[in-house]
Amino acid sequence: MASRPGGGLPVLVTLCQDISEQPRTPCRWTEMASEVQEEIPVHEEFFLCGGVETQILKCGPWTNLFDTQSVTRPKLLIFIIPGNPGFSPFYLPFAKTLYSLTKGSFPVWMISHAGFTLVPKDKKILTAPDEPRGQEIEDIYGLNGQIEHKITFLRAHVPKDVKIILIGHSIGSYISLRVMKHAPELPVIHTFLLFPTIERMSETPNGRIATPLLCWFRYALYATSYLVLKPCPEILRSFITRKALERLSFTGEIPLKNLLQPFCLANAAYLGSQEMIQVRKRDDEIIKEHLPKLTFYYGKTDGWCPVKYYEDMKKDFPEGDIRLCEKGISHAFVLGFSQEVAAIVADWMNHKLPKI
Repeated sequence: MASRPGGGLPVLVTLCQDISEQPRTPCRWTEMASEVQEEIPVHEEFFLCGGVETQILKCGPWTNLFDTQSVTRPKLLIFIIPGNPGFSPFYLPFAKTLYSLTKGSFPVWMISHAGFTLVPKDKKILTAPDEPRGQEIEDIYGLNGQIEHKITFLRAHVPKDVKIILIGHSIGSYISLRVMKHAPELPVIHTFLLFPTIERMSETPNGRIATPLLCWFRYALYATSYLVLKPCPEILRSFITRKALERLSFTGEIPLKNLLQPFCLANAAYLGSQEMIQVRKRDDEIIKEHLPKLTFYYGKTDGWCPVKYYEDMKKDFPEGDIRLCEKGISHAFVLGFSQEVAAIVADWMNHKLPKI
């Protein structure tokens, strides 16, 4: 498995730099969710998807939707496509809260991006019956490959009679829209696009910083990360990761063992460089075609998608469900605002979508 050269530390730093310090008051729903979170079953699995080892986190008792009898099979799957760095454990508190607030009626799954996970030695790599081990995706670590990676997983793991709600965060929003475009046969009934980076990324305040780092100095960053992190014992990397997450007030039950792996950081940086290059003009054709199925949620102080992008969307699609966050939630909401955002999404799901 070959990695693309790069260095993911600048991506991680840039994504985390806008975390809000404002005090937060838990809402009624998040308090309720916190009380039952410990009871939620969580499964960590590793699949070979498109020829690459992929981490999947699943909330709920359902692990294989094909094996479940029709009586107990859920009618809907909530599928989360993360941002970059797309480490699935970051999204677990959000997913568990969302599972609680939707009354545990549907599974909530999170997929890691291709190349963002190294499988522990004690874990078994699974394969879907419909996806042979030899099937590979061209340039799977790049942006187009990541899109195909998600399509491949959904086609192989979700029965045709199970409806899908996509939740895309940051570049996951861009990927979600492309999934809808390139795989129209998938039964996607709605897509929530959270802090969506779907246009002009290199022109944003954060993009102007990230573009030269990721596109011009990527090889130097790649070499530096390997020289600094590769010789580090695993226990030291784990210690640094734990202390960094404590500083960010993040706690999770699934260890983030890949956060400082040079291979994973290199792929995060490679994906980031393609984001800066490819995510330019907004694809209005996709939005027009799927507008009734889309909900956009922009931040007021988002360095990756400024308020002007929200205003442009409202102007160009006045009939769309396009919202601006009034709660001071940061772009990297999984680092401090998971329950708040889960409550918002759950409210939309429970009141806006038709009964299933």
